[in-house]
Amino acid sequence: MTSWQSLHDGWSLTAIGNPDVPEAVASAPVPATVPGCVHTDLLAAGLIPDPYLDEHELTLGWIGRTDWCYQTTFRWDGGGDADRVELVCAGLDTVATVTLNDVELGRTANMHRSYSFDVRSLLRVGENVLRVRFDSAYRYAEAEQRRLGARPKAYPTPFNFIRKMACNFGWDWGPELVTAGIWQEIGLRSWRTARLAEVRPQVTVAGTEGRVEVRVEVDRAADDEPLTVRAALAGEVAETVLGPGQRSAELTVTVADPELWWPRGYGAQPRYPLAVTLHAGDRELDGWQRKVGFRSVRLDTAADEHGSAFTVVVNDLPVFARGVNWIPDDCFPHRVTRQRYAERLRQACDANVNFLRIWGGGRYESEDFYDLADELGLLVGQDFLFSCAAYPEEEPFRTEVRAEAAEQIVRLASHPSLVLWFGNNENIWGWHDWGWQEELADRTWGAGYYFELLPGLLSELDPSRPYWPGSPWSGRPEIHPNDPAHGSMHIWTVWNQLDYTHYRDYLPRFVAEFGWQGPASHATLRRAISDPGGLAEDSAAMAHRQKAGDGRLKLARGLAAHLPAPRDFDDWHYLTQLNQARAISVGVEHLRSYRPICMGSVVWQLNDCWPVTSWAAVDGDGRRKPLWYALRRAYADRLLTIQPRQGGLALVAVNDGGAPWTGRVDVTRLTLAGEPRGKSSVELSVPPYSEITWPLPADVAGPDDARAELLVADPGGDGERSFWFFAEDHELAYPAADYDATVEPSPEGVRVRVTARTILRDLLLAPDRLDPAAEVDEALVTLLPGESTTFTVRSAARLDPAALTAPPVLRCVNDMVPRH
Repeated sequence: MTSWQSLHDGWSLTAIGNPDVPEAVASAPVPATVPGCVHTDLLAAGLIPDPYLDEHELTLGWIGRTDWCYQTTFRWDGGGDADRVELVCAGLDTVATVTLNDVELGRTANMHRSYSFDVRSLLRVGENVLRVRFDSAYRYAEAEQRRLGARPKAYPTPFNFIRKMACNFGWDWGPELVTAGIWQEIGLRSWRTARLAEVRPQVTVAGTEGRVEVRVEVDRAADDEPLTVRAALAGEVAETVLGPGQRSAELTVTVADPELWWPRGYGAQPRYPLAVTLHAGDRELDGWQRKVGFRSVRLDTAADEHGSAFTVVVNDLPVFARGVNWIPDDCFPHRVTRQRYAERLRQACDANVNFLRIWGGGRYESEDFYDLADELGLLVGQDFLFSCAAYPEEEPFRTEVRAEAAEQIVRLASHPSLVLWFGNNENIWGWHDWGWQEELADRTWGAGYYFELLPGLLSELDPSRPYWPGSPWSGRPEIHPNDPAHGSMHIWTVWNQLDYTHYRDYLPRFVAEFGWQGPASHATLRRAISDPGGLAEDSAAMAHRQKAGDGRLKLARGLAAHLPAPRDFDDWHYLTQLNQARAISVGVEHLRSYRPICMGSVVWQLNDCWPVTSWAAVDGDGRRKPLWYALRRAYADRLLTIQPRQGGLALVAVNDGGAPWTGRVDVTRLTLAGEPRGKSSVELSVPPYSEITWPLPADVAGPDDARAELLVADPGGDGERSFWFFAEDHELAYPAADYDATVEPSPEGVRVRVTARTILRDLLLAPDRLDPAAEVDEALVTLLPGESTTFTVRSAARLDPAALTAPPVLRCVNDMVPRH
């Protein structure tokens, strides 16, 4: 059998030839962890401060401009009867020279693929010395840029001239921390006679039959022996014989009436163990195991009266993508454990998300990520790794891109959650709209990847999944790539230039990116900023955590359009988080209200990689921001929303569940004091996976006094209420907030019950201000006079009831109204 000897122990790290390296680092080798990277090794040794805290990022640029050498000594027992022994490097970041016992094995320059080297003849029985030298990624990329000619990019550093995680070089939500290191597993693979070099299962469903076509590539030590390849699934077995010299095989396993794998909310996620084994006579030489799911997937792009569709269809059922974008969950991806992936993907599921788009400036996500997505029923769209730049197609890049893409296509082929590949993020749009054509002249920019190389590889290696050349992309070169009526689009004019109510100006088919910023949770900021004076909206510490161009001004512009002016940092923090939640609620509810014209709402973004002001719903410490709770409401299976329609207002009921939605909705026009002024009732009968719109009568939809009235649509417990205010908060004649609050212990911590004496708009309880580990079950609750709500707080700490029931921990919009 193929065997594996892990080489993760005994590593040290040495800086090479940079006068900016501090003496404490340069003077002696540093203990190194593998998998890992230079930054985390130096941090663990106490030689650098945490780059996520304060402004330390700015003092650590020398790390990325230094060459580093990793070294270990390991023992080898001679390998027994193995014909081949290979050094396998699953991930080297990035510009590496690998030597064994002072013999150079090879050089690499791609973080996104693996490398292997035949080392049988170089190994010594007993001790062996392995070194991996990493040259500066900056220096490599800058040299390639000079050699091939500069190309347009979103940020100053030449991230487009190296096959490395682009966001390491800084992004509008992330720090510039250019890493180096052995970031995935490394070890010796020993085998005799032959091994399974590649297994590609293609899983399809036709009628009541499930079919797995297994394509196998075999490495041989010699060509003189016949081999048997066997595939077993659900009690069915297929096998074939490879004659001497043959290295490729195809097997088909069929399963009658398999249970189908469904997206979450549409059905169960059964998976079947698939085992592929390689034999020589009676000897089993190698094995490969994965779980597969039977499901069909296609992308409906048919032309219609609205343009052309962009709908993911699973098992012949069109799925509205209630989505979020995913970025690397840490700048140092080796730190993202399976447990952390599970926590983050569970947060997505708990927010009623069913679709994750993996953004193209990060990484091809891990086996843990995809296995969990399979288990949870999350659909995934994976970008190939090109983002916001023109990419060279000359060598060595074309060969590296081909190898990287082929490896990742094969690696991910078994996962039912992967339903869509995108060729790039925003590069076709950039070529069309951002002045690239004049700057590029006749230089390559990536078109050959997106329109030829990548679709060709998918057609060859995994034709079972849809491919789309980019996001955004309209589907045809004669149509603007970001045309709302065709294909996938991104909406960034709103955040960059307009008020969030302008989301309603768009009637798109599928929105793969749109977002609005808000700061991290208070406890996250408090951990990241050591100076108490840094918790100020205009401080240098907060400015360091705002990476977006004019981000502070855009936040201020968004507040001014809707909310009272903040009096202090506590106000600013609450109001900007609230405005983020409201902005995305407006966008999501608008998009869902136009189902089935629009079939995708993919919010930018679910997660953060460090403590920052950003578009994320979950901050860099894993805390849920108010946006997360708003997403949970806006992405609920059953959504009631009041929307502007044809000069008036309409009630829209969206049913993304599998059962009809029936019942009665009362729509009442009330004063802010809770006095009724008009009422209409609607009998719901909404079929599964559909929406119905009812225009509201003028006597309900038209206020007598816009500053003092609102609408409430109440489904009577079968779904969340929907509110419509006729004026902005800073215009409304709010009463000063008045309420009673009580605190009582609960098994998880405490329950806080709030009873409103006046209207309470967007009531928020932020227990992390008292205990950083505390969590609350609900946020942004609006209460009418006389109504009550209960917040359940999970906390092991003893929380002060007085602090828990008063600002800034418990607050609402109208607590900014002075009491008289």
